[in-house]
Amino acid sequence: MNVALLCCYEMGRQPFGLASPAAWLQSGGHEVYCGDLSVDRLNREFIERAGLIAFYLPMHTATRLAIPAMEAVRGINPAAHLCCYGLYAPLNEAFLREMGANTVVGGEFEAALLRLADALQRGRAPDKEAAVNLDRLQFQVPDRSGLPEATSYAKLRVGPEARLAGYTEASRGCKHLCRHCPVVPVYNGAFRVVQPEVVLADIRRQVAAGVQHISFGDPDFLNGPAHALRVVEALHREHPGITYDATIKIEHLRRHSQLLPALKRTGCLFVTTAVESLDDAVLEKLDKGHTCLDFYAVVENFRQIELKLTPTFIAFTPWTSVESYRRFLASIRDLDLIENVSPIQLALRLLIPAGSRMLELQEIRAVVTAFDGPALLHRWEHPDTAVDRLAEAALKLASLKGTRRELFRQLWELAYGEPLYEPLDLVPRAAIPYMDEPWYC
Repeated sequence: MNVALLCCYEMGRQPFGLASPAAWLQSGGHEVYCGDLSVDRLNREFIERAGLIAFYLPMHTATRLAIPAMEAVRGINPAAHLCCYGLYAPLNEAFLREMGANTVVGGEFEAALLRLADALQRGRAPDKEAAVNLDRLQFQVPDRSGLPEATSYAKLRVGPEARLAGYTEASRGCKHLCRHCPVVPVYNGAFRVVQPEVVLADIRRQVAAGVQHISFGDPDFLNGPAHALRVVEALHREHPGITYDATIKIEHLRRHSQLLPALKRTGCLFVTTAVESLDDAVLEKLDKGHTCLDFYAVVENFRQIELKLTPTFIAFTPWTSVESYRRFLASIRDLDLIENVSPIQLALRLLIPAGSRMLELQEIRAVVTAFDGPALLHRWEHPDTAVDRLAEAALKLASLKGTRRELFRQLWELAYGEPLYEPLDLVPRAAIPYMDEPWYC
């Protein structure tokens, strides 16, 4: 059977969610076309021949971009079986079925996609797959041969140098239940590991293709600390010149602080961590599992071991006030983190997707106005319209081109109504590596 796997966006990274099922489907005898529509044009000829067209939906932006693409492929090949898979597929199952999706699969999707393709090839009506599948899989090494080359994707910037960056996943899901996180409604506290030999083989192939840095896309790299250390120790032994980055909760950075020197020694350049807020009351509502003091301790620990920290935030929530936003900016300045934080992280607004645990809170239900199907989110309005105006203006500013210092000064003037007069004595930008794709949602 001809199978088209399509993705519309994954933060400038070569999609693991296309390469992994491609290996499974090809081993099952299917012909697979991988189309990353964020960097490549749709192969109309293959779409016309495909019996199964499957859209990978790993995040909110990717899902929104997939909607017109789904309409386009339906117009090209209305007879094909249309599938949506990935984290955001089960969250938006009802809407996606209205858009023509015949099958929706989230969680561990590779085996389900192979079963679906096998059934369609035999001319049988496929069994109904559960919208959430948490089977423990024996993974296959991802096949990236059908994807655009690494040069098409985001680069690692280290001062003036741009390095080719690859991407892989050592685990999926998360043990934690942060209230705002889209992983939670799908995995509900479960996480699944990708076997170390598969992760290392995937990295080996990417390095052979010229990749110099690996981003681990796990929701939390230290959900399984022994597994993570096993992977990076082996990575460093085999490729001592390859660097990497990972995403880790503040809670884990505190609990497993003794592991951080090992991360640095094995080539970790920076850690992304979802701090979300510098207000303990908001952190409690988000069920983040850490406090502001925990974050401050992590910042100091990272400085002591000379490992770089990249915090991310939800700057605007229903509990944000103009004054608390000012305090937030002042804290970023006082902690000397301006160069560590992408400007967009100083302007993001709380996203409430379908199925979000945020709706458990009466305070959230009180500000939600309606569910916007095409936008795939619950709309909400801040009780203070001045905060919503500030959020809108901050987002426009943060989306402009400029250095992090320049944009921070502009956001400061927006919030305070006056310039930030004092000089910013900061770590030179060259000392802080970062990926040149700024979005994180």
